[in-house]
Amino acid sequence: MPEAASVPAAAALIGDSEFDRDTAVVRREPGVYDIDLSAGWTIINAVNGGYLLAVLGRALADTLPHPDPFSISAHYLTASQPGPAVVRTETVRTGRTLSTGQASLFQYDADGNEVERIRVLASYGDLGALPDDVRTTAVPPVIPPLERCLGPEDGPAPVEGSSAITDRLMLKLDPSTLGWALGAPSGKGEMRAWFGLADGRDADPLSLLLTVDALPPTAFEIGLTGWVPTVELTVHVRRRPAPGPLRVSITTRNLAGGFLEEDAEVWDSEDRLVAQSRQLARVRLG
Repeated sequence: MPEAASVPAAAALIGDSEFDRDTAVVRREPGVYDIDLSAGWTIINAVNGGYLLAVLGRALADTLPHPDPFSISAHYLTASQPGPAVVRTETVRTGRTLSTGQASLFQYDADGNEVERIRVLASYGDLGALPDDVRTTAVPPVIPPLERCLGPEDGPAPVEGSSAITDRLMLKLDPSTLGWALGAPSGKGEMRAWFGLADGRDADPLSLLLTVDALPPTAFEIGLTGWVPTVELTVHVRRRPAPGPLRVSITTRNLAGGFLEEDAEVWDSEDRLVAQSRQLARVRLG
């Protein structure tokens, strides 16, 4: 466990990117971190689940002896709000190639009681130490060139305050998955897009935790509207991404009982599969 550090020492976690600043955690004592969750990563009034996972992922990277998330699973217990939060981490096991830790994020209710928002279990390693051998049947998604895809700026002006996160992203959606925006959803449960951060920061293993949960819900293309809160999200980070825009493909095959799954793949500019995820989400029916 790292020794306690002062606030200036924790500032080493902060980069020039808005993403780095807004996910930076300040170590109060070993295993306890403070953060002010930014309103810049909200959808309506709720903080985006991928952004929150990156916050917890950064705290675990400071706690564990290995630098990169290999597998991270989060259960979203209650909706997080912008403002102060506390992350508590614990080392479960350390080994030569992998270490395992858990973390929870807490906020306070109106009465000053601590409320757990998210609980995470993760395995960390060193992606740079992995062998280059790849044997796969996976292929990159077919997406039109970036200049032929459409972003939030190409549609009507959004309702003020409805989705602050879109200002932080470079998001260009495949027109064939945009039927929902024209009132004619395809019913296929597919979403594909070019993805990056708006300030040009290149992707890394930590930002991939945001990437898998940053596109519009596949529920929109099924013909459903409204908020689709995440119940559980598991991300596998496979490689450190090359510089350049990412391609993200998300599919849903089964909606039952008011819940659906979203399977995501993230591909880098060198046609490498760099992250995969599956999440269970709740939808509003009727």
